Amino acid sequence: MNNAFHSLIQHALDTHLIEPCDKCYTENLLIAKLGLFEVPEKADEKLGFTESLKVLSNFAAKKGIIENTLGEKDIFETELCGLLTPRPSTVVEKFSSLYEENPSRATDWFYKLCRDTNYIRCEDIAKNVMWDTKTDFGDIEITINLSKPEKDPRDIARAAQSAPANYPKCALCIENEGYRGRANHPPRANLRIIPLTLNGEEWGFQYSPYAYFEEHSILLHTCHRPMAIHRQAFANLLSFVEMFPDYFAGSNADLPIVGGSILSHEHYQCGHHTFPMMKAGVEIPLTFKGYEDVNASKVHWPMPTIRLKSENIEKLLNLSEKILSCWREYTDEDAFVFANTENTPHNTITPIAWRDGNDFVLDLVLRNNITTPEHPMGLYHPHADKHNIKKENIGLIEVMGMAILPARLKNECEEMEKVILQNADPKDNEKTSLHAEWIKANGLDRAKENTADAIRRAIGKTFLNVLIDAAVYKPDENGNTAFMRFIDKVNSL
Repeated sequence: MNNAFHSLIQHALDTHLIEPCDKCYTENLLIAKLGLFEVPEKADEKLGFTESLKVLSNFAAKKGIIENTLGEKDIFETELCGLLTPRPSTVVEKFSSLYEENPSRATDWFYKLCRDTNYIRCEDIAKNVMWDTKTDFGDIEITINLSKPEKDPRDIARAAQSAPANYPKCALCIENEGYRGRANHPPRANLRIIPLTLNGEEWGFQYSPYAYFEEHSILLHTCHRPMAIHRQAFANLLSFVEMFPDYFAGSNADLPIVGGSILSHEHYQCGHHTFPMMKAGVEIPLTFKGYEDVNASKVHWPMPTIRLKSENIEKLLNLSEKILSCWREYTDEDAFVFANTENTPHNTITPIAWRDGNDFVLDLVLRNNITTPEHPMGLYHPHADKHNIKKENIGLIEVMGMAILPARLKNECEEMEKVILQNADPKDNEKTSLHAEWIKANGLDRAKENTADAIRRAIGKTFLNVLIDAAVYKPDENGNTAFMRFIDKVNSL
């Protein structure tokens, strides 16, 4: 405990979370939190940052300060980090000062701060399994997400028994900043949010604790209001990339099935990452009547994407609003595109904004969430034959070409490799029975050399086919013909 205590203080000094004149004050905060009466005797051995947190939470559990569960330890460790994290006003003042020098200096500093305070869980993120798969549409990125912490059954039971709480209303509300957390809500004592004004509205900018890509960040509205795709959303995304030219910004769609996991709170995702879709080239040049000076094209991508490029933000907004309005009401029975059924809307857009030199780029991915008896989870959703790999919604990150696959796949892939090399029947193995037909369909039963690589290639190919399942217009001649009928409709208005 002595080693961990002083290692934590030294980490705060080394990373300039505190200055030497803050040392005694911070030590007193820690001894109060740990139920001590004085600063422990200094030890020679220095522990790592996250190791120190674990030692101190174990100490608190043994002393009875907290219950000995993963959830309670996580809350306690986050509170310790919160004691080392500068106050929001200090963080905002520093960010604003650096932004005046250069936007990248501000985001670089803020990103480092969030790593140094363990808000961004670097150690957990490093567990993720990642690789690229070559396709006709370029390399797509595959991630098996292992970063989310394991749940303790006692914490799960406690969460189920907890009285419903309405504060904060959700995990994206501005009130999460500094919140201790509880059994059914994550701890956020070390969360800091930068206030931004986008088109006259107040937003918050923060990083994601379990980042899927470089500098994965979130823009959240300060009011708890539902997701919405409209002109203002396009304007917000373009305003953000105007402020931060090195970042992209995108929004999940605003309808179930094709939307993200949280539709109750308006938010966007952003970051310093070039996704496969952003690297994709032109498949069909497009011209929109009245906007001939806007560089427009259909992107060579599995999902139907209209790319608009111009230095003039107002023209991008006017054209994107026209496309969205047309798509909301567009029906093409021959292509099985229905704007509404029984007064339920189906058409929406997943928008992504980024910069290409002086040009602003707005990618508009056409989405539809209709269901059918054969596909009750969604016709334009991963089909059942691919649910062994990907069953969840195809949100913004997947649309752009990065698969976020469930943690179970890591062990299942390892088990598949063993089964294939042993010539065993995958149906006889609990971890591979789900994949039996998929193994045969992808010829993996014959992959006796470089088996692990063959499994990864098959997963990448399957994710590509998932994106095609989710495509309203398939990337083929018939799909392009139907897509152009919609473009003609836009031009007729």
